[in-house]
Amino acid sequence: MTSFQRPDALAAMTKTTYDVVVIGAGMTGAGVALDAASRGLRVALIDGGDISSGTSSKSSKMVHGGLRYLQQKEFRLVYENLRERQRLLENAPFLVRPLPFLIPLFGSHGVVSKTIVKGYATALRLYDLSGGWRIGKRYRRVTRSEALAYLPSLNTDRLVAGFLYQDARGDDARVALTLARSASLDFNADVANYVRAVSITHDATGRASAVVCRDELANTTFSISTRTIVNATGVWADDIFAMAEQESSHHVTPAKGVHLSVPRDRLTADVAAVLNVPGDRRSIFVVPFEDAPYTFIGTTDTAYSGPLDNPDCTPDDVAYLLNAVNASTSSNLTVADITGLWAGLRPLLVPAKGKKISERTADLSRRHEVLDTKDGVIHVTGGKWTTYRQMAEDTVDALKPYVSRLANVRTKNLRLHGFGPWRPTSALETHLYNRYGQDATTLLAMIKEDPLLARETIDGQSYVDAEFIFAVRHEMATSLIDLVTRRTRAHLHDARTTLRSAGAITALVAPELKWGDEECRSQLDAYRKLANHEFTAAGLTL
Repeated sequence: MTSFQRPDALAAMTKTTYDVVVIGAGMTGAGVALDAASRGLRVALIDGGDISSGTSSKSSKMVHGGLRYLQQKEFRLVYENLRERQRLLENAPFLVRPLPFLIPLFGSHGVVSKTIVKGYATALRLYDLSGGWRIGKRYRRVTRSEALAYLPSLNTDRLVAGFLYQDARGDDARVALTLARSASLDFNADVANYVRAVSITHDATGRASAVVCRDELANTTFSISTRTIVNATGVWADDIFAMAEQESSHHVTPAKGVHLSVPRDRLTADVAAVLNVPGDRRSIFVVPFEDAPYTFIGTTDTAYSGPLDNPDCTPDDVAYLLNAVNASTSSNLTVADITGLWAGLRPLLVPAKGKKISERTADLSRRHEVLDTKDGVIHVTGGKWTTYRQMAEDTVDALKPYVSRLANVRTKNLRLHGFGPWRPTSALETHLYNRYGQDATTLLAMIKEDPLLARETIDGQSYVDAEFIFAVRHEMATSLIDLVTRRTRAHLHDARTTLRSAGAITALVAPELKWGDEECRSQLDAYRKLANHEFTAAGLTL
């Protein structure tokens, strides 16, 4: 396997003049890096944190068109979402897979409002016509008993029937990581996490010429020479805009989304479900984690004005989600059922001048915007991760005035790294294939050499020891937190059981990362502090 190593990338960054430096290694930034590198540009991709450590690891893990956007008459957005959903299904089938969604229909005395039924049927028909049909199945009406088979805890007193339609799901953090690895391994981009942009240098003509960076792990500063820069930092976009343009701006307004995990046996779901929130014009999702005995619930959609790093899930957020689920099911979930949680910020576009700003962040557009400030810096803001590829294409197209060569876009049909002919034949192979694709064969070779690496690392979760070592060797993981929150989703599934296994994980990777006893204790303390803070802020006991 070709190297995807942080030291190699850092060494290259100090002596190379790039066509473009992409700031922000979330879904959009990694997508921009892949688009640009695949079109012949010399690319560097950096992030002040880990790859996908911001919004791009904290979404609802769904690759979907957005059925509710039809209510907002965002028909073009839905079409684009569904088109890009299909491309992901074809270009990364090992990461993104179809998932049925159930809309339960509730009524009284066995009857549901004809207006509601007609409204859903019309929306779902439009959804399929907008591109939903490409997944291979169309929506259909399901009976009460069929709905209960999919989600057994639905409130039987009011359940009448339901609709079933098709969308898709994917592990957002692994998709972003795979985009970054594809750019690096397949198209020679240089990628480094924990490299923070601290300033932008301009030449005598006012053109951006370098990014001054700080290596957050080594606490050193260096410059990366470049012809252009892309600001793909999501909710932090205004900070980079101010850095580049030397003036404040307000292009992004953050909205907070919170999710909760509970054991699958407390909220059994064979498909995802869309549940209306009583007293609110919103709905939430109930989604089974793939390959893990947990179900997650989300999301909230509220205005946010606090610190952008690591937003908290609050007791009010917890109550909102539990009340919404309990209103439509008989699960009677309580805070004692919660095993994991996460909170992220969506980078929504500030409405254009003259347009009324809605008090509901759910009403703000999920469209993206590409801004050229005519100094060699391109800013991309807004959007949603399903359409990252289109966002990346639009952003790289905006580089045309600044670069001497730019091939036609290739990413529409570009298979992501890990795509290949190998297919699994066992449960372990299937688990690995769904996370690594063809690279699963590397992990299987590791296990063949040392069968102990097939050990289940965390009780009740399918991750094996080989995955943690692979993440350090081949996926640029540098800390225990990287390993349990993003390279695996163990912390999101069940923070308590993951914390109990944290010592074993640390000891497993310590030789790879050259950690001594003191560093191992530091890594464990950092993770324990993170988990304790998240649960305490939410009013929960770890």
